[in-house]
Amino acid sequence: MKLNRFIIISAGIFFLAVTCIQTKADDRKLDPTGAYAWTMAGYNGNLYRTNILVLQLEGTNLTGKITSPMRNGSTNVTEIANGRIIGADISFFTVRTYKNNAYTNNYSGMLTNDAIKGKIEFQRDGEIHSRDWIAKKQEK
Repeated sequence: MKLNRFIIISAGIFFLAVTCIQTKADDRKLDPTGAYAWTMAGYNGNLYRTNILVLQLEGTNLTGKITSPMRNGSTNVTEIANGRIIGADISFFTVRTYKNNAYTNNYSGMLTNDAIKGKIEFQRDGEIHSRDWIAKKQEK
């Protein structure tokens, strides 16, 4: 009886250890470091713009910047803040200033080996809006 109980407990511990090791290995596979691009309509649906997101994962710290084209032909570079990745869930926000007003965009999504798919949420005219986004990883 004691031998059966020992075998069952040992098997349970072994199964738990293998599951934990596999979970840790899966977390390491999803490294968001790299450049991602996505295209979206400009303000009021005007001209489509391609945005470039560059992410860097250092330990558990996720940093990066977004480069976006402006209406006048120049580009705007915005640092991301509060970057997080937990498993495949990724999130961060940006704050842009225009005419002394600050605008915050909250980005969230699921990371795969070649894309981030999720939502961008922002406030305009006192209402919260959202857009779907799919940012595809760019080749090096």
